[in-house]
Order: sequence, then structure tokens, then C-alpha cells
Amino acid sequence: MAKDLYEILGVGRDATEDDIRKAYRELAKSLHPDLNPGDAEAEERFKAVSAAYGLLKDAEKRAQYDRGEIDETGAERPEHRYYRDYADAGHARQYYSSSGFDDLGAAGGIFDDLFGGRRGGADGSIKLRGGDAYYQLRVDFLEAVNGAKKRIAMPDGGSLDLTIPAGVEPGQVLRLKGKGMPGIGGGPPGDALVEVAVGTHPVFKRDGDDIRVEMPITIDEAVLGGKIDVPTIAGRVSMTVPKAASSGQVLRLKGKGVKHRKSDRRGDQLVALKIVLPGKVDAELEAFFESWRESHRYDPRAGLREGSG
Repeated sequence: MAKDLYEILGVGRDATEDDIRKAYRELAKSLHPDLNPGDAEAEERFKAVSAAYGLLKDAEKRAQYDRGEIDETGAERPEHRYYRDYADAGHARQYYSSSGFDDLGAAGGIFDDLFGGRRGGADGSIKLRGGDAYYQLRVDFLEAVNGAKKRIAMPDGGSLDLTIPAGVEPGQVLRLKGKGMPGIGGGPPGDALVEVAVGTHPVFKRDGDDIRVEMPITIDEAVLGGKIDVPTIAGRVSMTVPKAASSGQVLRLKGKGVKHRKSDRRGDQLVALKIVLPGKVDAELEAFFESWRESHRYDPRAGLREGSG
């Protein structure tokens, strides 16, 4: 397998951040261990792809890698000499001490910028934060709107336990602090970033924090009104259909929608009524409506003709 990070992701060295992110996501989807159980080669490629992205997505680390200052693992390469030796030892001491770069004064800022200010102890060792690890997790519609506990398989055989907050949105990225790639030189680990994909539902449709449902009703329920059972994301509830209800009329169930991510407020459930005829119209029903039409004829489409000029 290619060691060059750009080759691992299949992009050129002039790739933009978006190019790199897109390439990683496509590879991660096809190589994820959950989709390739028992495939050791796919697992190794997934590890390599995740590690490559963890380094190249960080603009600072990418620049260091491009300059040859760190290798494909993010480890620092053997240091280059930045300052020439002077002929006499007196001048040389101005640029060197046993405490690393601490004596460089203003020049020390150069190395702080280069390594993000993440230096080690008195030995001058470099400590770098580990790269972030990226995962994708698919959850059911009801798990997304109500919240759930999930477990993610990691490339090394381990697992991550994740709490899906109620109201998580498709494409939302959840962060697990310290669950990413190990740090370098004793530096802190990176984070695990989990992008959530949400499945569809045969009954419910999400509209922001609201839930939309199409509810079939009978002719007599539409004319006479009545109580009907309606499914919600938290279970079935009773709802009143008003008399003379029409198909397409929308009724609102307050607070029966999705919990807002940043507050305790909930959206509503919007119930669109749909009048459904019986599977077979018998002679009695047909005779009734023929008689009714003769004495109660009306035109529900009159407004459409007037509006068309």
C-alpha cells in the first residue's frame, strides 16, 4: 500500500480541503469494518485512510508534512540544522543550550508557531495532539428523534459507546473527546468525530422540529367528526377530527414533535387528513349520495375557475 498520504486518499497534492474531505468520506463508506466483516485488507485500508485524513485535514500538520518535517504517521523527522555554526564557540552558544529552544528568545516563537506551542518538558521534546478519527453511523428515524445508545466498531477491534441526543439531524457530527488517534511524543489524543446518517420512516416525515403525518379518515368521520387514534414519535394519542373536515386539512398536535437540540422545547405534529373511500361502494351508499347530490349540489372548484380569469 502506498505510504504517501495523498496517494492513500487518491488525491493530488494541490487538493483542496473539500477534495480531501470528499475523498475520505467516499473511501470510509466503502471500507468501514461494519460493511466488510472479516475482510482484513479492507480493515487495514480503512485504518490507513482514517490516519491519512486525520493528518491532512489539519492545515498545520499538512503544511509540516508537505515540507517534510513530519512523516506519514505525524512523527517529527530528524531535525534539520536551522542555524549555521559560527567559527568561534562564543557565537555558537547564542543559539544553543541544553534546554532545547528555550534560550532562543524571540526566535522561540518560530517554533511555537511551527508546532502549535505544544512542547514537552525540559528536554525540549515535541508533543503533538493526535489526529481526529472519523466515523459514519446510520441510525433509525425514531432513534434520531427520540435519542438512543449506540456502539461503533473501531478499526482496531475496539468499540465506542455513543449517546445519540434526541433531535439529532442528518449529517450532524458528534464529537467524542479524546477518542481519536493517539498523540505524538506523549501529546493528547485527538477526538472521534461521528457523522450521523438518519433512515426514513414509512409514516413520519421530519420538517425541522415538526413531524408530518398523513392520516386517513372515513367519509363519516369527515362529515360527522369524531375521535381517532394517531401515531406519534412517542406513541399513539387520541385526536379530534372536526365536523366537515376536508382532505388536505392539517390539524396540529402541540408538543408532539422533535425536541429542540438546544432547549427543552418540542416541535408539533402536523396531521394532514385524507378522506379514504371504502374498498367497495355498495348500492345503499351510492343511492344515498345520488339523492343527496340532487338537493345539496355545490361546487368546490368554483374558486379555481374564478382565479384563472
